[in-house]
Amino acid sequence: MEPAKREATKRWLGISPAVLVIFIFMVIPICIMAVYAFLEANPYGGVRPHFTLDAFIQFFFEYDFDDNLVFNSAYLNIYWRSFVLAFFTTVLCLLIGFPTAYYIAMQPTNKKNMLIFLVTIPFWTNLLIRTFSWILILRDYGVINNILLGMGVIDKPLTLLYTNGAVLIGLVYTYIPFIVLPIYATVEKLDLRLLEAAHDLYANRRQLMSKIILPLTAPGIIAGGILVFIPSLGAFIAPNLLGGGKKLMIGSLIQLQFASSRNWPFGSAAALFLMAAVLIAMMIYLLGPARKTDLGENAG
Repeated sequence: MEPAKREATKRWLGISPAVLVIFIFMVIPICIMAVYAFLEANPYGGVRPHFTLDAFIQFFFEYDFDDNLVFNSAYLNIYWRSFVLAFFTTVLCLLIGFPTAYYIAMQPTNKKNMLIFLVTIPFWTNLLIRTFSWILILRDYGVINNILLGMGVIDKPLTLLYTNGAVLIGLVYTYIPFIVLPIYATVEKLDLRLLEAAHDLYANRRQLMSKIILPLTAPGIIAGGILVFIPSLGAFIAPNLLGGGKKLMIGSLIQLQFASSRNWPFGSAAALFLMAAVLIAMMIYLLGPARKTDLGENAG
């Protein structure tokens, strides 16, 4: 066997376990979900082997009293709310996570390791328990309202729980470590001599941040943003507990279809819409830099 073919064989054998795991636990479930979306729902759960587009029709329309299809925006509103909350979750995580990651990266090694350890501590506790603790903090006579009432700032408890703000707090708290760690990894590799050179050239702090730090840490910022935005879209623990079932997000909608509603085809169709939206966003991101590069080369 030629050396090139031998190396190629070794590479394929090396990645074959990962490819097999992805195929079994990702590709096959997605294919099953795609098939279920086009089948008839069984009232007792599962599907019947009859081809239909009812799941996709239900997403946009409903039947009135005369059995006529009329447009229904309820599910689109859930998707819109999910994208808005996921967007603001990503923005808030970035505003909090970037300074945190930058501060950690600038510390001595022993202190740096301790701070990274503190960032990862929330992963040691079950997500359900961590989210439920926010109910104790945000409820009418929880920690925040009791403090404000005791200080005389308010006369009656504020409505903090079961709101979009409560869901947003839960999402930010859950996913902020996912943006701190990637940004920290890029900031730590930052060449500090570039910052010193910028200072020598009389760059102010704003120029230092916009011209050097942000461009060089952009890969970590983008990676962290993706790691926060996409899971936030499919989250259902925070919306269910902190939203009280009143502020549904996509993950909650899909979970309800497979659980209490027993409408597996519609749940599969809703998941396909979510996956399509995420894939389109990812393609726009991936093709955007390539398109700019091509235009720059053509212009040159």
